[in-house]
Amino acid sequence: MNEGNISLKAKIMRQLINMATSDHLIGPGIKKGTFRRRLVEPPWKCPTNYSVLNMKMKKFDMELLTPPEVNSECIILQLHGGGYIGKMRNVYRSFAKYYSDMRGGMKVLTIDYRVAPENPYPAALHDALTAYKWLLGLGYKGKNIILAGDSAGGGLALALSEYLRDNTIEMPAALVLMSPWTDLTASGTSYETNYELDPMFGNTRESMIYNGEYIADNEPDNPYISPMFGEFSGLPPMLFQVGSVEMLLSDSVDAAKKAKDAGCNVKINIYDGMFHVFQMALDMLPESRQAWQEVKEFVESIEEID
Repeated sequence: MNEGNISLKAKIMRQLINMATSDHLIGPGIKKGTFRRRLVEPPWKCPTNYSVLNMKMKKFDMELLTPPEVNSECIILQLHGGGYIGKMRNVYRSFAKYYSDMRGGMKVLTIDYRVAPENPYPAALHDALTAYKWLLGLGYKGKNIILAGDSAGGGLALALSEYLRDNTIEMPAALVLMSPWTDLTASGTSYETNYELDPMFGNTRESMIYNGEYIADNEPDNPYISPMFGEFSGLPPMLFQVGSVEMLLSDSVDAAKKAKDAGCNVKINIYDGMFHVFQMALDMLPESRQAWQEVKEFVESIEEID
């Protein structure tokens, strides 16, 4: 890792995260996920001239963000992160705003899928599939739907794509995968090599990465739980973004290689010194701004989507 390539702001933020997750009071809650469950946020303020439609499905809720101008027939289906135990947070509403400004303006559907331990696998996959079919029912074609997800949401996007292919359902146009959690067996090399480097999950075997609440009584190498172990042939173009110090680095590197070997159109960018889902910094870090610009270029490069 070349520290000289990392911005000062990113170094400071990484240290702050490391301090917070190492604290004897806060840290264990963050790493185990209890902090995520207890977190209470203020209402999100929708940007001026944007609109949000809140929808209640039978088993989960959805939010549809519409920008001031819609100039694309494409729609983003966003699957949030949170280790399959955290509900949707305000940062994903900010993510939706970023996505909605791409391709000249497009709608973004974000789902608050059911999470563990109350709702382990296959609840999240079922909810993601329900939302995808809901879009198809509205008249969207698979070629007009982009799946976007970070962490657990990124793994869920891959798992959903494998399920769609396996069940002969229209495939999405592309996948945006930020630090996707693709291997819930934690078998990748970075789980060891980055164990002491990862400010978010490192230095503890009590992290949500190891708790298995989402897996429950199922096999962790089930491809719809850990898409790394599925087949990648026939999957749509995909963009992987991951930080070099993440324990989940292998989840992106290995999945990207497997996808390339299967003939998929794959782009992967490893951001030097970056932590898990550093894109949450939005405009605060140059590295995050660069990552979002890369997402924009990828989304706008997809051909024959409109």
